[in-house]
Amino acid sequence: MNKFSIQIDPMTGEKYLEAPFTGQQLAEHPIYNKGSAFTEPEREQLSLNGLFPRHNSTMAEQLSRVYENYSLKQTPIEKFIFLLALLDRNETLFYRLVLEHAEEMLPIVYTPTVGQAAKTYSHMFRRPRGLYIAADQISQIDTILANAPFSNINLIVVTDGERILGLGDQGVGGMAIPVGKTSLYVVGAGIHPALCLPILLDMGTNNENLLKDPLYLGLRHERLTGDHYYQVIEEFVKAVKRRFPHALLQWEDFGKHHALRLLNRYRERICSFDDDIQGTGAATIAALSAAISGKDEKLKDQRYVFFGFGQAGYGIASILMQAMMEEGLSMAAAKERIYPIGHNGLVFDDMNPHEYQEPFAHPRAITQDWQIRQSDKVDLFDTVLNTKATVLIGTSGVAGAFTEKVLSQMAINTEKPIIFALSNPNNKCECTPEQAFQATQGSCLVATGSPFPPVTVNNIEHPISQCNNMYIFPGVGLGAIVSMTPKITDQMFVVASKALAAMVPPELAAKGVLLPDLREIRKVSETVAFAVAKEARDAGLGIRLPDDKLRALVKSAMWQPEYLPYQPRPR
Repeated sequence: MNKFSIQIDPMTGEKYLEAPFTGQQLAEHPIYNKGSAFTEPEREQLSLNGLFPRHNSTMAEQLSRVYENYSLKQTPIEKFIFLLALLDRNETLFYRLVLEHAEEMLPIVYTPTVGQAAKTYSHMFRRPRGLYIAADQISQIDTILANAPFSNINLIVVTDGERILGLGDQGVGGMAIPVGKTSLYVVGAGIHPALCLPILLDMGTNNENLLKDPLYLGLRHERLTGDHYYQVIEEFVKAVKRRFPHALLQWEDFGKHHALRLLNRYRERICSFDDDIQGTGAATIAALSAAISGKDEKLKDQRYVFFGFGQAGYGIASILMQAMMEEGLSMAAAKERIYPIGHNGLVFDDMNPHEYQEPFAHPRAITQDWQIRQSDKVDLFDTVLNTKATVLIGTSGVAGAFTEKVLSQMAINTEKPIIFALSNPNNKCECTPEQAFQATQGSCLVATGSPFPPVTVNNIEHPISQCNNMYIFPGVGLGAIVSMTPKITDQMFVVASKALAAMVPPELAAKGVLLPDLREIRKVSETVAFAVAKEARDAGLGIRLPDDKLRALVKSAMWQPEYLPYQPRPR
């Protein structure tokens, strides 16, 4: 297994790469390939003469060429396939292209387009990327991990494909998510792609359409459950610790009955986090904090109704509770301001609530003086009405759940209601931004989970902030890797959220700009990474460096997608 490293010439201080191979093999390796940009000396020294047209392209020329071809594609999935093909032949060029067109291409590289790619994965499969570990191969786990392209992996994104975005069980097609997520780590935080490894744990699938599909590439049996499932996970984690002892492991899109258990089971044993829980929580609380500052109020003074309370809702509520406690509330007082609504309405502690809901369940006695339309269920409208909610957060995947009646009541409750309809993709959003503005006469502050265009109300254009986890997880990952922390704590996500929120001036937040421009994602990730690395240091978990040197270390760790000169590897 090769080790990837960037060398520095001791005489000139110039960065360069040692080419581990030459000729056709070099030209076909996506990490090392420069395509037509190989220089004359490199073509001569590395046996590349004749493999490319005579002209030596600049990167600017290559970018112009690939963007021209990208622009010819008509549909999002065609654009996705084009970008994936570029990633498979020249990673440096791919990342430079996406960085220069981030606002345009990130929705193609990841949500919402990646959902369609996951659904059609077995029909689109062209070239392997990352590692596939089937449950019946777990005894060969060490051999499989040894097949990773590089030995010094710093970041692993792993899924079992059970809860892909809002689409549910996609089996082996779930691999589209770790592949996309590792790309976002590179684009967002500059973690070098050679140090990132996407992994799919194939546990089978309960998706009948996949099991009947003759082209399906995964295991053709129902998903593993119970002890057998957790034994596979255990062997996987132990093997990762053996092979890549310093790697950060991100759990991605696991089913709600597994995700929190896996996070809690392994967070002390391996440096790991769950982006669906913690990343979503931190990104949402950052946008929420900005919105509250735009109202010149405090988090602790709001009343929060959550519609849908699985992984995302739990993650948001957990970080929100910590943030309110830092503003002076007790834990009990903070919980009293959070009202979770599940399938059976407002969650009460006598309803045998799910493990996500249990910490935030209320005693039924709180409704003693409420106006309730149904005796057996306290629904969304009743909760918004009786709690006088000022913040409404949707993570349900139920399109249209925020009705005009509910939204209008929010505007009665407070002068400037905060409406976060966070479900992905767009067609599962609890309400559209336009519906929110219409029902509140343009008075609300809105964030969504997927991108939406601005909304014009009374000749005033309202920007729509996308509460994108990309604002958080790349920086958290970079900060953890740079600091060499053995674990990621909840407080690291709190400081990450605060650092992100602080990047939005209150006067902009008052106008509905709740998050920084995504075109500034590298600056965002640097800021978040520094906050996380500093928290790791102050908690006694990370390397001990003064602030200036720690920030410089974060900056120096962020790879810029540019071609380096090559030298042949010494024999």
